[in-house]
Amino acid sequence: MLRPACSLLVLLGCFVASRGNLSHDESQPTTSDETVVAGGTVMLKCLVEDPDDSSLQWSNPAQQTLYFGEKRALRDNRIQLERSTPNELTISISNVVLSDEGEYTCSIFTMPVRTAKALVTVLGIPQKPQISGYEMPIREEEMARLTCRSSGSKPAAKLRWKKGIKDLKDEGTDVMEDSNGKTFTVTSRVEFHVTKEDNDMEVTCTVDHESLQNTERSVTQKLQVYYKPTAKIEPNPQYPREGEKLRLQCEGQGNPVPQEFLWEKEGSDTPLQMNSESVLVFPFLNKSDSGTYVCTATSSMGSVIAKYNLDVNDASPVPSSPGTYHAVIGGVVAVIVFLLLILLIFLGHYLIRHKGTYLTHEAKGSDDAPDADTAIINAEGGQASSDDKKEYFI
Repeated sequence: MLRPACSLLVLLGCFVASRGNLSHDESQPTTSDETVVAGGTVMLKCLVEDPDDSSLQWSNPAQQTLYFGEKRALRDNRIQLERSTPNELTISISNVVLSDEGEYTCSIFTMPVRTAKALVTVLGIPQKPQISGYEMPIREEEMARLTCRSSGSKPAAKLRWKKGIKDLKDEGTDVMEDSNGKTFTVTSRVEFHVTKEDNDMEVTCTVDHESLQNTERSVTQKLQVYYKPTAKIEPNPQYPREGEKLRLQCEGQGNPVPQEFLWEKEGSDTPLQMNSESVLVFPFLNKSDSGTYVCTATSSMGSVIAKYNLDVNDASPVPSSPGTYHAVIGGVVAVIVFLLLILLIFLGHYLIRHKGTYLTHEAKGSDDAPDADTAIINAEGGQASSDDKKEYFI
């Protein structure tokens, strides 16, 4: 007597057993692990060399069949058939979410059933970071303490800091699991002393994560630093003259900018001017205005003093400058050259006159002289000799 009929699988097993114990490597399906960013699309490909007239099947981590050959088994429009042949079954899952992560199974129903696993890893994209801890301008030399936070990353992201173009070393990083149990929130802190050079400086916190690929996700905080004021006095005109109008501008700089200006003259007990005006005006300069003037510029960060020495004793002071100096030198050289020319003219005239006398004397004595020297001697005493040679006849 025969026992009742076996189940379908048992019959298939009996059938396979009747054909011998087959263990062809060609019947083993192959798959590959995939990594996808949340919101993206993942492709699952299953290949087999010898399907042995059997169909391929994909199932999800919950062991729900997605596709059996060309037949859709799960009603999920995100899952689409890409290719179905006896040797290949490829499907795609779009708009991937974190819950899609897990091991997917490709099966081929030979005897025994052969399977291959494909691990799908879903990356959680970190949210744009946020900087906290900066609420108001920081005073010079105080400590700045900033915190950067980003959530939603999987695996946990890394945060890095920069001040301007220089890297900042963080004081510590904390990683906490989000309420969904899959993603993480990362927090990083930095501390540094600020200087006035940090005013308007940008501090940047950047998230590094494999899901961002070649893109960058960062946030920037511009610093406002309060620092002590500075001041200087600028005259207009730069070189004042007696009788002219003079404006003294007290230029105050700082953060915040000075808003109060006190003008005083050294030696005087009474302030000249005390208000928000940074300009002191002299309508008509005279010698009594000479002296040292003091401007005190004040802001919420303190006061600073600038001084200016005014001297109007010279009614028409001419400031020396490279151009003026060169002009004076050129004038002196021109005068010297002119005087040398005059001297040469007079010297030449003098020599010419003496040479004429010499020639004339030589001519006077040349009649009875055997040489030039004798001619000159004769010329100088010629008159006497002439008288001596006169003969008188009686």
